[in-house]
Amino acid sequence: MQPTAINLEGLQKSYGEKAVLDGVDLSVGAGTVTALLGQNGAGKTTTIHILSTLIHADAGTASVAGCDVAGDPDGVRAAIGLTGQFSAVDDLLTGEENLYLMARLRHLGKNRSRTRVRELLEQFDLVESARNRLSTYSGGMRRRLDLAMTLVATPSVIFLDEPTSGLDPRSRHTMWDMVRSLVAEGTTVLLTTQHLEEADRLADRIAVLDGGRIVAEGTPEELKRLVPGGHVRLRFADAAALEAAAQLLQESESDEAGLSLTVPSQGEPGALRALLNRLDAANLPVDHLSIHTPDLDDVFFALTGRVETKGTTP
Repeated sequence: MQPTAINLEGLQKSYGEKAVLDGVDLSVGAGTVTALLGQNGAGKTTTIHILSTLIHADAGTASVAGCDVAGDPDGVRAAIGLTGQFSAVDDLLTGEENLYLMARLRHLGKNRSRTRVRELLEQFDLVESARNRLSTYSGGMRRRLDLAMTLVATPSVIFLDEPTSGLDPRSRHTMWDMVRSLVAEGTTVLLTTQHLEEADRLADRIAVLDGGRIVAEGTPEELKRLVPGGHVRLRFADAAALEAAAQLLQESESDEAGLSLTVPSQGEPGALRALLNRLDAANLPVDHLSIHTPDLDDVFFALTGRVETKGTTP
């Protein structure tokens, strides 16, 4: 069995009469990426803050890297790195100075600090700008530096709270590549994001928060299969072939203008093969075929009642 790096059981947190977390259960395997999705105010950031010992839970238990969050907060802090929604960098310092400051705070020692700062500047492509003040950095450079600062002490577990918020597509993809590299080296990542494509691309598993609870959990593909609406679109050469196919496939919807049929299907190979065999047996060749399956937008809408606006900040 895969070891567990993060474990939550019955986690609760309220602010006044507002219950933000109402019995959250979640397990994250070591060396994996889990994305936590939810509407604004669903409790994603609250969960991250509890796990990183910034706030206390009202009830329930949580452990990170084998350390109890409430009972051994120092052990948790020694094992984790946290990148928040906004870059935690000092604009009055250079990029290199920011890294040295973090190394000093993590008690790395002079020699180890020098080596680690050099490694991170190279890893995050910040060597040329290392001695420039942060006021000259682009948004993508600042986020790369922020992540580098998180990694100064080589944490085994990293919390990324909206890590690509406000970044352009190129910078976002760069951050994704960096996260993948970390996970390939064995790092565990718990990610909150409003970019559903980000969760789809990065996450091994996704957990959806709604009403203070995890309402669904699984791989991206498993969650997509929860939502109806998948279909196969078939296009034919002429109206006669379209009409014949529509009579054969009674469950389909016909688009005469587009010479196409829409057939309900999740695109499984066996079902697709059977569909094409029926058409071949009737001598009805298909000019073009496309498979359309529900995406995470559809999943999010079905589970939480609305689609999260991409690119917004909570």
